[in-house]
Amino acid sequence: MKKAAQEKNFVDKAWDVQHSIERKSKHLGKGKYGRVMRMARKPDAAEFNKTMLITGLGIVFIGVFGFLVYLVVGQLVPWIAGKF
Repeated sequence: MKKAAQEKNFVDKAWDVQHSIERKSKHLGKGKYGRVMRMARKPDAAEFNKTMLITGLGIVFIGVFGFLVYLVVGQLVPWIAGKF
């Protein structure tokens, strides 16, 4: 029974972790990127959807461009080299 009384229980350990996180986060807005962190906000649904659309189009564009490079290098260059 003494051993159980000496050890911290789960709730006390959780509070210790919570306090540790809160102490570390107090200094978050005072450092090099403090202004950015203070100005940051969660985007609304329309802004998030627009960002996702632009990002998706960029990924598709890069994929198409990479495939075209693959076709040129793999198909067109050997065909041109075979003509000369």
